[in-house]
Amino acid sequence: MRRLTAALLAAALTAAALLASSVRAQAPSPTPRPPRFEAGVEIINLTLSITDGRSRYITDLREKDLLVYEDGIRQEVALFTHEQLPVSLVLMIDTSSSMDQKLTVAQEAAVRFTKTLRPQDLARVVQFGDRSTTLQDFTADQAALEAAIRSTKAGGATALYNAIYVALKELERQKRTNELRRRAIVLLSDGEDSGLSVITDEQVLELARKTEIGIYAIGMREKVSRDLASLKFSQATHLLTALARDTGAQVFFPNSLSELDAIYGNIAEELRSQYSLGYASQNRKRDGKWRRIVVRTPSRDDLQIRHRLGYYAPKG
Repeated sequence: MRRLTAALLAAALTAAALLASSVRAQAPSPTPRPPRFEAGVEIINLTLSITDGRSRYITDLREKDLLVYEDGIRQEVALFTHEQLPVSLVLMIDTSSSMDQKLTVAQEAAVRFTKTLRPQDLARVVQFGDRSTTLQDFTADQAALEAAIRSTKAGGATALYNAIYVALKELERQKRTNELRRRAIVLLSDGEDSGLSVITDEQVLELARKTEIGIYAIGMREKVSRDLASLKFSQATHLLTALARDTGAQVFFPNSLSELDAIYGNIAEELRSQYSLGYASQNRKRDGKWRRIVVRTPSRDDLQIRHRLGYYAPKG
């Protein structure tokens, strides 16, 4: 009797073990959780655009191919993805009086650009002259974006600094903590600030450095007397170049309106080809100082890597 009871118990235990094993095999794998960091640790986020010597976008790199340095000290990568993340985009169009003869072509190029956006992407259309006006708030509706672009009208002077500053502030507010999105501004202008802005160019550049927003700038030069054109556009050239460089984006200075389609196409391709990378800085000092970032690909020294040049450490 004892032998029978022991045999039945052993059989029951074996059946229970097999059942538990089957349940574990059928249960879905737990969703990997993002890494957790101790309180007070801030993640430095970078968007990388990587091209080869022929300006072709490289999209097959892995985390181990990249090294990140902050002020010369190597950092450990905590987050890495090459997924095509949704984009939040502000499309800014200069509608000052000097754009009158160029606006129709600029509108058509901008409309074609918005058609490259995907359903998960959001765009806002802003025109600026004397003041900045939002013609269409963030939406994925292609028809609404096209209608807003075609409604732009030229007139007045150019408050360039005000317009960029406001766009940066509003796009920063649009950031969602529960959704990973890439954010960018695509700006078309044909001149410098007319002196109407209450914001300075240095304030604009300082704010841009504090955000994670890439600024793609297209500067259309006015065809006036050579000396006057070079004098007027020198300040705008400097600012647009600095904004694009410091935020890891690009600046373009086309010689004709016919180049706009290719430029917008280049920007669209870049936004689809970028990498996202994050790290927790080894420098825990909260001194508010500027920290320079460099990303390298040791095994591919032929590649060009663009990203924001650095960030300001938190204070306090």
